[in-house]
Amino acid sequence: MIIHTVQPGETANSIAATYGVSVDRLIADNQISNPNQLVVGESLIIMFPAETYIIQEGDSLESIAAAHNITVMQLLQNNPQLSGRVYIYPGEEVVLRYTDEKRMELSTNGYALPFIDVNTFRKTLPYLTYLTIFYYRITAEGNLIDINDQELIDTAKVYHVAPIMSISTLTSAGDVDAEVAHSILNDKAKQEHLINRVLEILTAKGYYGLNVDVQHVLEEDRQLFVEFVATISERVRQEGYYVSITLTPSTFPTDPNVLYQGPEYTPLGQVTDSTMLLSYEWGHAHSPQPALPLAWVRALLDYSVTQIPAEKINIGLPTIGYIWQLPFIPDYTIANSITHNSALALASEVGAVIQHDEASEAPYFTYTTDNDYIVWFRDVRSISALMDLVVEYGLEGIGTWNIMQFASALWIEIAAQYDIRKII
Repeated sequence: MIIHTVQPGETANSIAATYGVSVDRLIADNQISNPNQLVVGESLIIMFPAETYIIQEGDSLESIAAAHNITVMQLLQNNPQLSGRVYIYPGEEVVLRYTDEKRMELSTNGYALPFIDVNTFRKTLPYLTYLTIFYYRITAEGNLIDINDQELIDTAKVYHVAPIMSISTLTSAGDVDAEVAHSILNDKAKQEHLINRVLEILTAKGYYGLNVDVQHVLEEDRQLFVEFVATISERVRQEGYYVSITLTPSTFPTDPNVLYQGPEYTPLGQVTDSTMLLSYEWGHAHSPQPALPLAWVRALLDYSVTQIPAEKINIGLPTIGYIWQLPFIPDYTIANSITHNSALALASEVGAVIQHDEASEAPYFTYTTDNDYIVWFRDVRSISALMDLVVEYGLEGIGTWNIMQFASALWIEIAAQYDIRKII
């Protein structure tokens, strides 16, 4: 695998010719919308197949995989265009293996909302260990707002992906509500009702496990939160379910001007099977900066591995970036989210050149219309930098927020270099 930075005058054809790869595969792997008008500074992933196969009459995915000593999931990972299709066609070339050596085995967790597009969902599932369906909203009374998740659960299992039930104190608009957490944490009866509802849903819908995502815990409630997590985890695990906890910068609010100021994570890591560290809220809530600032991530990991075994830690990987209007006004300017493909389309539209911040390993560009703007997003270079940290720290894996759009380069890169764990 090579990461190529687009230079002035280059096209998909010229880049493919330079590396001796198929232009069609280059376009597909990078989801290039205009092969003759690439964005200068754009990062492209160049994959080198070690072994390919031409589909013959009578072949099936199962027969191809068996004949070449790979699994059907590996075949789908190397060829996302095959996922969700009813038929495969003679004469079609598929990749059996890439030249990359596998760096390690890891877990992958994808976050999806119930209304995810079916084709996008099926394309992404081969790359996942866990699917976290976001989310059952906790009310101040300890009830859960139901969601339409049964089809996602059933489909995930077909692809050997473990479906995870997510409970959260976020509002229906996705905003933090500290009062809901405060109400639950200070009332044992509400906690008991909530736990019983969780167990009912886990059983009725066929979930593999539970993720607890409680944000903005008040300082006076922190010990109560630890006790609640211990209680719900014990009850749920006793019934044979897996339990993970999500920790974000807003779980235990700290001074945003401090690089990293860690709360006590040890008790939470001890009572759960896995921890998801979502470090990228900084990019949305504060001044213009990368969605995934590597200095913050490293500081977070340096602290977290002293509190929780590295093999129980997953680090969040965002698929979205943010647009800020300039000048930035504290407590007023709010960033708007943007996907990778939309960021590239915007850069092309406004004639921007993509820059790369070496310190944070993140791409960005600026432009002017009615106002001045700066866009920070993620690309294959920033993904590669984050994955290097997964290897360096020996983490369990990654959690991808979110999988609502298929991110071909992300998944191709991960599947080529890592063995993706399947647990069901």
